[in-house]
Amino acid sequence: MFSRVLIANRGEIALRILRACRRMGISAVVAYSEADRDSRAVQMADEAICVGPAEARRSYLSVASILSAAVVTGCDAVHPGYGFLSEDDTFAEMTRAHGLTFIGPPPEVLERFASKAGTRQLLGRHGLPTIPGSDGMLRDDDHALAEAERIGYPVLIKPSAGGGGRGMRLVRSTRELQQALTICRSEARAAFGDDSLYLEKWLDDNRHVEIQVIVDRYGNGVHVGERDCSVQRRHQKVVEEAPTPALDAAQRTALAEDAVRAVVAAGYENVGTLEFLVDAKGDAYFIEINCRIQVEHPVTEMLSGIDLVVEQIRIAAGEPLGIRRRRSRCAGTPSSSASMPRTWSTTSGLRRDPSRPSRSPAARASGWTRTCMRAMRSRPTTIRCWASSSSGVPTEPRPSTGGVWRWGSWWSTDSRRTSPSIARSSRTPRSWRAASRRTCSIAWAARPSWPRPPAPSPDNART
Repeated sequence: MFSRVLIANRGEIALRILRACRRMGISAVVAYSEADRDSRAVQMADEAICVGPAEARRSYLSVASILSAAVVTGCDAVHPGYGFLSEDDTFAEMTRAHGLTFIGPPPEVLERFASKAGTRQLLGRHGLPTIPGSDGMLRDDDHALAEAERIGYPVLIKPSAGGGGRGMRLVRSTRELQQALTICRSEARAAFGDDSLYLEKWLDDNRHVEIQVIVDRYGNGVHVGERDCSVQRRHQKVVEEAPTPALDAAQRTALAEDAVRAVVAAGYENVGTLEFLVDAKGDAYFIEINCRIQVEHPVTEMLSGIDLVVEQIRIAAGEPLGIRRRRSRCAGTPSSSASMPRTWSTTSGLRRDPSRPSRSPAARASGWTRTCMRAMRSRPTTIRCWASSSSGVPTEPRPSTGGVWRWGSWWSTDSRRTSPSIARSSRTPRSWRAASRRTCSIAWAARPSWPRPPAPSPDNART
């Protein structure tokens, strides 16, 4: 195991990696730019080192600065987080050349999965269905027009070297395609340094579902459930929901197992996310893979109880996968005590202590409610909870409340006591009551299969 890790990132993900390192007893060094000198990650790190000015190109994207910082501070591994150098195979190779470990997929794996078009063909050969698209990269405008006619409009222009909505355009006619190709090439070149494009058939009625997988270097792989990110703006994810309402339990299991089987056969290693489009019939089509930890990983951690960053570090250190397939199942029904994880974490850093005695399903669900509220205060665009009834089991807001959240019992991780009617208590922080009325993103929601909790008594019913 590593003794000292350099965190080559900033903001929330730097704190997230720092927390995982402390959990594992690893000393953490934070690399920061001059703009982040007073950031929380720098203040909490065991050691911090400046790697350049505020401009990312001269600090977080500077390979020489990052590697020099790792060598000078005596680190034996580098964690890139997400963005910046997290999927740069050249940086991973140079990290290895300097006697350091890149915490993420090895450089040969990053190179193999670098091209989205190539990845579609690779995993397609291992059994994953793919959306009809162009045969390789678009050579020129004439080739693009011919491929679009063969596929059939509407089509989606996508850059091969990156994502995040940059360089992507939906076109519905030949005229739109001719105009969009120049714009997409320019955007892709500016964002990724590569203007390679390819085409995909556009599905008008679809859901965007991603499968979280973990694979070690010994060929062992598991999935950690799925996330639904269908609500997007300009191809940027706005809402993450789990489990997805687009698939039933059997379809979810089949899709996740097919995803794990394909990436293991293709030689993938470490934590990754496979993205699919699901049409109105429930058929899933693979579109791309993200070879890194993702921004939305806390949603999966909350439902599975698995620390994905810790798994990243362990696999990079050469340890075999320690997660059994049955443990990797996500908790889809908080009303069942068997499905609730014994340990879990959120963006706020609140974690359930596994040494504490087991509680009833209502108390556990109530603990989830409080944790989600903590996370919502930390990151309002990530977490949303349905109202909690007097029994502590989440339920949909009733029409009589006018959409205002009702809170029943809640479980305190500090005192082990259950206090009723938090919404009416004068000791309740005002920010909590205000946060309960926000319109935030759905991380997990009540399902029709959940049992309806008993009606609240007059003592704890909100007026």
